[in-house]
Amino acid sequence: MLEVNNLEAAYGHLQVLWGVSLKVSEGEFTSLLGPNGAGKTTTLRTIAGLIKPKGGEVKFMGESIGGRRADQISRMGLSFITEELNLFTRMSVRENLLLGAYGTRDKKKIEKSLDFVLDLFPVLAERRNQLAGTLSGGERKMLALGRGLMSDPKFLLVDEPSLGLAPKLVLSVFKALQELNGRGVTILLVEQNASTTLHITDRSYILERGRIVLEGASADLVEDEHVKKTYLGIE
Repeated sequence: MLEVNNLEAAYGHLQVLWGVSLKVSEGEFTSLLGPNGAGKTTTLRTIAGLIKPKGGEVKFMGESIGGRRADQISRMGLSFITEELNLFTRMSVRENLLLGAYGTRDKKKIEKSLDFVLDLFPVLAERRNQLAGTLSGGERKMLALGRGLMSDPKFLLVDEPSLGLAPKLVLSVFKALQELNGRGVTILLVEQNASTTLHITDRSYILERGRIVLEGASADLVEDEHVKKTYLGIE
């Protein structure tokens, strides 16, 4: 469904990615793990069209999308949930969700998506008229995920959903991602929480210093000595 081949990306003269290649099949829950500054977010931003690739190729649903505008990629069914969330804090939960469907003209489809999101996140249904700025950290993450789902995406890019959350809220967000995947949404997740991520995803890639250094089934990577020592704290 998503195929990245020898991707290179840079911010001006500062190159961040070197020859990154990864694949995500339809229905898979895949993760991209690595330390701070490894280039994980840059990878997602380049796939989503927010950064123009310096080299390599990005294909979505068999079609080359490298260099296309972010809005064009979004309309193809690829939704990007950023680390910053970018919520409209002075607007209600419902208004934020409806903005996620700005490119949809079919009112019945919008209502169907809204029902789906509120069913998936009951806490948002309870707070639908509440201002987004008054939500807790975990609720804001769920609102950002919900807004991303309003466009009825085929594929979800999720950047660091556990960042800054208490452990209990982290589990809630990961549970929501698992349920989303169970409902047929393909996911590429960027995370630093390797322990939980490796136990809920199908496949994983390890990115270090802008290069993929390991890949495979998540269950196998849990047993890898480098992963154990570097990411799981097991000597």
